[in-house]
Amino acid sequence: MLLAIDVGNTNIAIGIFLSDELTVSWRLASAPERTADELWVIVSRLFAERGVDTDLITGVILSSVVPTVTESVAKMVEQGFGQQVLHVDSSNTGLPILYENPNEVGADRLVNSVAARALYGEVGRFLIVVDFGTATTFDVISTAGEYLGGIICPGVEISADALFERAARLPRVDIQRPAALIGRTTVGAMQSGLFYGYVAMIEGIIERLNSSLSHAQPSICVATGGLAEKMAPEVRFIDHVNLNLTLVGLKLIWERNVRGQE
Repeated sequence: MLLAIDVGNTNIAIGIFLSDELTVSWRLASAPERTADELWVIVSRLFAERGVDTDLITGVILSSVVPTVTESVAKMVEQGFGQQVLHVDSSNTGLPILYENPNEVGADRLVNSVAARALYGEVGRFLIVVDFGTATTFDVISTAGEYLGGIICPGVEISADALFERAARLPRVDIQRPAALIGRTTVGAMQSGLFYGYVAMIEGIIERLNSSLSHAQPSICVATGGLAEKMAPEVRFIDHVNLNLTLVGLKLIWERNVRGQE
C-alpha cells in the first residue's frame, strides 16, 4: 500500500493506493501548530475507522507547499509508519520544467501536471490545469509534455475575506452560485460578484492562454482543487474535473522513482 500526502495552505489531502486504485482518502485542515504526535493521533484514528492496518503501508510520498507542516508530517510518518518519505521536488517528477528557476514551482503544481498528462493528454494538444485552491493557479503543459509555466491568482475565498475585512458594512459570505445574476440583497450581490467574477476571470485567462499558444486545436483543460465542483460547471472550456488529481500524480511519481531504483 502506498500512502500519498499533499500538504496545501488550507488542507492536507491523504490517500491510500492499493495497486492502481485509490481505496480511501481524507482531507484535514492544514494547521501549522500541530505536532507530529498530534498528527499521528488523527491519522491513526482515521486508519482504524476504515479498518486499515497502518503496518500495511510500504511506501510514503509527500508533496508540500507549507514548510512548517512538512517537517511535522515527515516526522509523523517516520515515527508512526516506520517509513522514509519521498519528497516531491523539481528533480524527481520526470517532467521537463521550463521555468527559469524550476525550484520555485510548487510541488503540487508539478504533481497535478504529471497526473493531467497521464490521464487526459492527447497527441498534439496542450494541457491547462486549473487548481481552485487557496490560490487559483493555471499550469500549462506543452504538446511535448514539458511544464511551460503558469499563472497564479488570489483564490476566490481570499477575495471574499478581503472584501469582508476592508469594507466595513459588507458581511462575510459563502462562495456559492447565487440564485440570480443581479443581486437584490447585499449578500446576493456579493455572491454574484465573487462567483461570476471568478468564472469570467477563469474563462478570460484560458481564452488568452489558448490564443497565446497559437495552436490549431484548443487546449485540454482540467480542473481540480477544493472549489472545483462549485466553479467548474459554470466555466466554459473546462473538459475534466478531477478532485483526486494531486493524489494520482503522487502515485505516478512514486512509481517512476521506485522503478528507477530497481
